[in-house]
Amino acid sequence: MTPDLARVETLWVYLATDPLLWLTVTLIAYVVADRISARFGRHPLANPVLIAVALLAAILTATRTPFETYFQGAQFVHFLLGPATVALALPLHRHWPLVRKAVLPILAALFAGAFTAVVSAVGIAAAFGVPHPILASLAPKSVTAAIAMGIAREIGGEPSLTATLVIATGILGAIMVTPLMVVLGFTDWRARGFAAGLAAHGIGTARAFQVNPVAGAFAGIAMGLNGLVTAALVPLILRYF
Repeated sequence: MTPDLARVETLWVYLATDPLLWLTVTLIAYVVADRISARFGRHPLANPVLIAVALLAAILTATRTPFETYFQGAQFVHFLLGPATVALALPLHRHWPLVRKAVLPILAALFAGAFTAVVSAVGIAAAFGVPHPILASLAPKSVTAAIAMGIAREIGGEPSLTATLVIATGILGAIMVTPLMVVLGFTDWRARGFAAGLAAHGIGTARAFQVNPVAGAFAGIAMGLNGLVTAALVPLILRYF
């Protein structure tokens, strides 16, 4: 190894242990992913979260960086999930007149959607003989990560697995929601947004805001309310599996 390469390697070993490095890498990866998404006209397949995850996975693999080392920096972004979830009260307040007019359909859709999201996933997994800890990790997959990981921890699941399933659910939901709503002929932005937030939590909500502000507001409302309802439903439903 040449002296210059040895210096570079020594510098990298030093920087790789600094949490600030991986926080910076995470933010840069998302900025790059967002630019790519914008370049493709915010196409559903050009989801910035999916692109950022792929970029980070490639970087961690190329540098042989353990996840624990990476998370020392990424945990600062993870911490913001809590405040971001609480901030979902803002769209509820801003659009309260619209919400009040549709409160009964909203409640009906909320309970039907939350129940279906849990039962369908857990039921299919149980039919294939998946063990209970994984069922417990899978059950809250349609809830934002900050809440889903807490639910999984309380019911005997693995929070890290739940976080992975939550991200996968959000990405798939964000990719599928707009084309699916078009095919089904739904034109009401309130319904489209509410469905996105209910099924695909924060990632679906971000996608809804890209499409329409009213859809985004109702997606945020669905995301927040679904966390409360799912937290109550999951322990009851898992008793039957």
